[in-house]
Amino acid sequence: MEEKANVAPITKEDLWYVDNYLVLRDYYDRTISRIAARCIRMGNIAMEEYPFYSYILDVLEEICDTGNYIVSHRELYPYVEKKIAGGIKALQKNLSIYQQELQNNSSPEMIKQDPQELNKMKEALGEIDKSVDPTVGAGMNMDDVVNKLLEEDKKEHQPHVSNETSEPVLTPDVPNNNGAQ
Repeated sequence: MEEKANVAPITKEDLWYVDNYLVLRDYYDRTISRIAARCIRMGNIAMEEYPFYSYILDVLEEICDTGNYIVSHRELYPYVEKKIAGGIKALQKNLSIYQQELQNNSSPEMIKQDPQELNKMKEALGEIDKSVDPTVGAGMNMDDVVNKLLEEDKKEHQPHVSNETSEPVLTPDVPNNNGAQ
């Protein structure tokens, strides 16, 4: 009985996450089936080439967010046991599959939205043996190239402010002396 005193009360909003997870999972499966059929009718294109493929990733991301919420709230586990075949272990297994699928198919824009992703990439690059850096002697090392690209990306997404005046610049006419007379 003392164990129940340590468990937070379950609210309607908490229960909504479990129900929403089930609805999203079913919706995702149906959407994948429908889009696969459309891709076949569109000339057997790869699903990644489907014009609205990013929507699939959006649904997948919502499934992962909802699943993570459920896993992090132990008070929902008894409800999960009743609603999901296999209980919390099945949910965690499926969630890891969905997370892997999302990670494998995330666009560069999605990766940039995760503030930790850049640190993860730098850690991974840090594990590379830089003594055999192919950019050595070419001007910039790998870290400099990555930092330069990030700075350029930041500049692209900032509003452009021009210091130029709207007056036209007059240049003197220079005769063309390319041998023509």
